[in-house]
Amino acid sequence: MKINKNLKGWLYLLPAFVFIAVFMIYPLVDVLIYSFEEGYNFASGNSFGVGLYNYKYVLRDPYFIQALKNTFILVAITVPASTIIALIISLGLSKINFIKKAYQTIFFLPYVTNTLAVGLVFMILFKKTPYSDGLVNFIITTLGGSAIDFIDGAYWAKMLVLCIYTIWVVMPFKILIFTSALASVDKTYYQAAAIDGTPENRVFWKITLPMISPTIAYLTITGFIGAFKAYSDAVALFGTDLNTAGMNTIVGYVYDMLYGDGGGYPSFASAAAIILFCIVLTITCINLIVSKKHVTYGK
Repeated sequence: MKINKNLKGWLYLLPAFVFIAVFMIYPLVDVLIYSFEEGYNFASGNSFGVGLYNYKYVLRDPYFIQALKNTFILVAITVPASTIIALIISLGLSKINFIKKAYQTIFFLPYVTNTLAVGLVFMILFKKTPYSDGLVNFIITTLGGSAIDFIDGAYWAKMLVLCIYTIWVVMPFKILIFTSALASVDKTYYQAAAIDGTPENRVFWKITLPMISPTIAYLTITGFIGAFKAYSDAVALFGTDLNTAGMNTIVGYVYDMLYGDGGGYPSFASAAAIILFCIVLTITCINLIVSKKHVTYGK
């Protein structure tokens, strides 16, 4: 018996649809329901009302406001900085033929290194201890400056370390993608530019950048999504008590509401998670709209 081609195609897609429905759509709907159930208790499965109280509480909670501020600062700094630095390094790698693959491997190493291990290295570099001020402070004092407590000190010192750490962790993946994108650009364009004697900076702005603009759009969108989900980076540097350190993120706030020392509030955690979802969805939609106007697809 012959099976309709369309039906056969849908059967192939069925496992993927089931997976998405069970592990993505159902949890999202479940969290949305929890976010409106006031005083929901996991053990009994009961709540004492339905309404917007959870959202009002979360939006007035100083810890959430601080986490929101930290997350937005982290996103605003790390996404453009990591993308630009990765592009510059990739452009340099694309012009290096000698031991090019070795350089690519070196730049990719942080991506396959354990996040907490990298965080430990950063603590050694930046943290002041009774025995040492750290390598970074050693350089600062050698140049005539004063030692700074980057881990337990002022807010912006801690934020600086967190941003540097985040950029360091995400940049290898972006370098790999940019390197592949640059290698896929049709060399005919460069040959024609060379014949015309086009300056190198004009070649970059008029040929290279438009040709890799889909890659830039992809890395920007995924970069925003990834940065908004930041949590392990902060834990690696400042420990699990991020509220005391003043360096919590939105995901960290959700985790604390569920499992932290003062946790056990799934309704508040769900409301914060839905707020995060709305923020990420809004920014992603804005990026997609902007990319339609400025991204060059095809040759």
